[in-house]
Amino acid sequence: MNAVVVKICGLSTPETLEAAISAGADMAGFVFFDKSPRHIDFETARDLGRLASGRIAKVTLTVDAGDEVLSQIIAALGPDLLQLHGGETPERVREVKARFKLPVIKAIGVATREDVAGASAYENIADTILFDAKPAPNAAVPGGAGVAFDWNLLRCVAAKNWMLSGGLDPENVGDALRLTGAPGVDVSSGVERARGVKDEGRIKAFIEAARTLSPKGQTV
Repeated sequence: MNAVVVKICGLSTPETLEAAISAGADMAGFVFFDKSPRHIDFETARDLGRLASGRIAKVTLTVDAGDEVLSQIIAALGPDLLQLHGGETPERVREVKARFKLPVIKAIGVATREDVAGASAYENIADTILFDAKPAPNAAVPGGAGVAFDWNLLRCVAAKNWMLSGGLDPENVGDALRLTGAPGVDVSSGVERARGVKDEGRIKAFIEAARTLSPKGQTV
């Protein structure tokens, strides 16, 4: 039985990237959204991309980015996957996949059962659905706020390939996996010691906690 897939998002330094790789994370997420405290520039992206290459899957996180911006990000980082974390429509997701020939993770904000059901519009287009807490209407950023949603809403997810995000940390990821049976988890603020500042110890603790469970929430 495969282990739970773990993504550490919002990495911005060589030290924290190394911590994620050393602890066995599957994916490293890099944020390209200037309103986020985890945003990195192209020079940093090139440096981190070289460090990560061949050692961990590199994921770009963008919010309603246009093709020109996506091209620049891809040239700098050399990602393995694209995470679309804005209001991208199914048509836009299809366009991005067709143009850039990379797998796409589509984030879906969740507050109600209807939000979960709405993910079905993306299931045959996006390679992975990421269920995250739905931001407040006036929120400056669409994620990374450390807010959880009602995980019971995910007990009957139809998507074949999906991940859980939103309010996860080393202390609660085990409960989240036992309840939802999520095949993958994504964390950002839950492994930080200050907003936008990753903590190497918490990265390791999160991965260890997630890896003690199977995809169906059973202790390994």
